[in-house]
Amino acid sequence: MSTHFELNEVTEKLPKHLHKFIVQQPYNEYTAQNQSVWRYVMRMNVDYLSRVAHNSYVKGLEKTGISIENIPYMAGMNRILKEIGWAAVSVDGFIPPNAFMEFQAYNVLVIASDMRTIDHIAYTPAPDIIHEAAGHAPIIANPEYAEYLRRFGEIGAKAISSSKDYEMYEAIRLLSILKENPNAAVKEVNEAQEKVEWLQNNLGELSEMAKIRNLHWWTVEYGLIGTVQDPKIYGAGLLSSIGESKWCMQDQVKKLPYSIEAADVSFDITKPQPQLFVTPDFAHLSLVLEQFANKMGIRSGGLKGVEKLIDSKNLGTIELSTGIQISGTFSNVISDEKNRPIYIQTAGPTSLANRDKELIGHGINYHAEGFGSPVGKLRGINIPIENMSPRDLEAYGIYEGKKVTLEFEGNIKVEGEVITGTRDLRGKILLISFKNCKVTHGDTVLFHPDWGIYDMAVGVEVVSAFAGPADVNSFGDLGQVSETKTHKIQYSDSDKELYALYERVRDMRENNTVSESKVQTIFNRLKSEYKNDWLLPLELLELALEKDYTIKIELSAYLEILKSNKSYQTLIENGLNLLQNFQQA
Repeated sequence: MSTHFELNEVTEKLPKHLHKFIVQQPYNEYTAQNQSVWRYVMRMNVDYLSRVAHNSYVKGLEKTGISIENIPYMAGMNRILKEIGWAAVSVDGFIPPNAFMEFQAYNVLVIASDMRTIDHIAYTPAPDIIHEAAGHAPIIANPEYAEYLRRFGEIGAKAISSSKDYEMYEAIRLLSILKENPNAAVKEVNEAQEKVEWLQNNLGELSEMAKIRNLHWWTVEYGLIGTVQDPKIYGAGLLSSIGESKWCMQDQVKKLPYSIEAADVSFDITKPQPQLFVTPDFAHLSLVLEQFANKMGIRSGGLKGVEKLIDSKNLGTIELSTGIQISGTFSNVISDEKNRPIYIQTAGPTSLANRDKELIGHGINYHAEGFGSPVGKLRGINIPIENMSPRDLEAYGIYEGKKVTLEFEGNIKVEGEVITGTRDLRGKILLISFKNCKVTHGDTVLFHPDWGIYDMAVGVEVVSAFAGPADVNSFGDLGQVSETKTHKIQYSDSDKELYALYERVRDMRENNTVSESKVQTIFNRLKSEYKNDWLLPLELLELALEKDYTIKIELSAYLEILKSNKSYQTLIENGLNLLQNFQQA
């Protein structure tokens, strides 16, 4: 099979509909300054996080192939990740939540391949390779956490969204792209920010997807572990942010014990978090996840599950007690006085399946106009159809060639001539097909004989309701890639010349070709042409300190002057402290 990305033992199991979200890692587009930003953040993180992160972090960096010196190549990461049963793929920024979760369910780490700019070195609202590779990857080297992540994806991919969730996803994606683009117009950014805030305040009742995204945020992204009094960091958002990893440890950030209540606590992706949740251990994460899953439609089904699917206006599936699965866009449900669904309907292409495999002859081409079926028991008959033996069926007149009237307890009536029945391997009846069939609910006609063959799903109750199709192959190319693309930053000639200086310093450090005259030459250019650049002088000082050049005095004085700019005062101070720590070591 030919693909536009590297296949390995893990990624070859991905369903085809996820392939379209994968892009080539734009490694050649990373500038030398991008590489320096990566190095600065990683050196800072390893120095600080080795003291405050979960003990899996530092070990995990090595296990997952994350280098401090260079932005990782995806191919290199994959060669190492496969040893722990995982893989990584490159994507363009945020992808839809269901797709993100589904990748995770297949043990595939989704990595936004863009690299944050120097202006957002401490924190970026956009997903980038620091956040994804250096934040997520190290902790999945812990087997218990890795299984939690996989299970979370498996359950989260089935969470039912509301009709507003996708609009929120698109709004957040646009805002993150604009905020990370230094060339974006202020008006555009403000308008995008206002839209996100408006949607956050007007989502209404949170959907399953919104709630499970909250759980994901407060664990995988911003989770703390240990005790409320002495927590450690394991969330990727904190592990990848040199700003928030320090901020989160302060007393003003409230620490709460992690529980299922976190599902109802929404977050603002554009701001530091006012509170965080602390899990005692990774096993507790899985416990809370299962508690939440028990409340989802996939496990509870019923009228509420069907109504969630109708509200979502998206492709979903219900499963009846026989195991037959109906996948489509649900448009209507009729219920009785006990709030039980007695008739369900889809609109448009629908497929029928059993055990996640489409029933032969019951795909979307056959059920192109939708599907409807009663749910429940026959009136006055104790044995549900699904439990009837061949002798029972004959006794009640339900067999091939027989005209029959089936009256259900919910006042649904099916009148027609039985053509055939479909059973599963265990002999349970899944489907009965009729010709010349009329289906009514009181005076309402639900199916007319002129409409062709009527296929009636068999089942006493709706036992499950979840997002997406039962058989991933039934509907072809599922999901959609956002039309809002990450902006490619346009660099000026001056920018490019600055990055060339970064490249020269990088080359000197890696090839040990440092000389004081080279350092002096680059420093002179910075002083005259790039007076706001603080990171390259810091790298020059690092070289000067290592070689004990006299220019170290001038460079130190220059950085002290730059510290008067509050926007990068703390960054310079942290960098200087780091150099001092390395010297002392």
